Amino acid sequence: RIRPVHGTPAAPPRAAGATLSTLAGTGTVLLALGAASRLSVSARADSVKLFSPAKVNLFLRIIRRRPDGYHDLASLFQTVAFGDTLEIEALPEGAEKDELECNLPGVPVDDSNLVIRALKLFRKKSGFRTFFRVNLEKEIPAQAGMGGGSSNAATAFFGANLLCGMKASPEDLISWADDPVIGSDATFFLSEGTAYCTGRGEIVTPIDGLPIKDGLSVFLVKPNYGLSTGKVFKAMDLEALSKVDPEELLKAFKEKGTSHSSWVNDLEKPAFVVSPELKELKEFLSECGFEAVLMSGSGSTIFCLGEPKEGKEAFEATTKERFDIEGIWQTHFMRRPSPTEWYEKA
Repeated sequence: RIRPVHGTPAAPPRAAGATLSTLAGTGTVLLALGAASRLSVSARADSVKLFSPAKVNLFLRIIRRRPDGYHDLASLFQTVAFGDTLEIEALPEGAEKDELECNLPGVPVDDSNLVIRALKLFRKKSGFRTFFRVNLEKEIPAQAGMGGGSSNAATAFFGANLLCGMKASPEDLISWADDPVIGSDATFFLSEGTAYCTGRGEIVTPIDGLPIKDGLSVFLVKPNYGLSTGKVFKAMDLEALSKVDPEELLKAFKEKGTSHSSWVNDLEKPAFVVSPELKELKEFLSECGFEAVLMSGSGSTIFCLGEPKEGKEAFEATTKERFDIEGIWQTHFMRRPSPTEWYEKA
């Protein structure tokens, strides 16, 4: 669930007509995606193509182990302009199941996929009987700590609501998505892209855009292996966690953006126990001249802020020569324009 920032009332939801409009004489429906551009949708608004961003954890504190087996955490989540694409089509009346296709072999396309689960949950919560066909173009690696599955689920949730006439408000979607069946991080992606997440990650407090300097690069470095979140948590020593107050960390980011030294991820140490080579990669990246280097989530992606001292091409070549790397992506932080507009890749 999402909590309004203290002292800042939540913005009232826009009427559907403020987001969708029909051009006279053409029957083309347009979805507002910001002042600079618009996304074309089919004549009956029966299909839409949406960006599904990755996230990084600017800090991640593990607070305690809960009686239900989960852990209470406190983390500052931030979306980046690297991600997947979902093309969602409303199927004709009479359809009895959702259909999912994916460009990557091995990605499940049955009920175990969070996209299918999100569509089922949308029907359950909204009362609509519409089924959907989804073409998922994956870029976000699995077991990377970048929230790819949860982002896909949130994007499917927003897209389904759009194709059903935007009947649910942003607040409705957030409330409905607060369900473990589609993952703890899905509610975050329904915020505007920067949020302080607590509980098991489902209690989301929106944060206004951080004071980040213009043009700040974010390099995402993903080794050619993933990490199981369960194995990382199993390797965690609760006595060895950071003692830093997460509220103090949040204050540092809100006041200074990324221009500080308060970089904490309590899952790094256990991740490095599970994968010592990941520790070696982080140590190497920390010597490359970046402003900050930190593992995202439970790994295995490590993000680096700023520019490498040897230049982008030399940095990528040297890193790939020394380590088994799946990908290095240069991107930047991004946010949604408003609660009724989705993320737009620049």
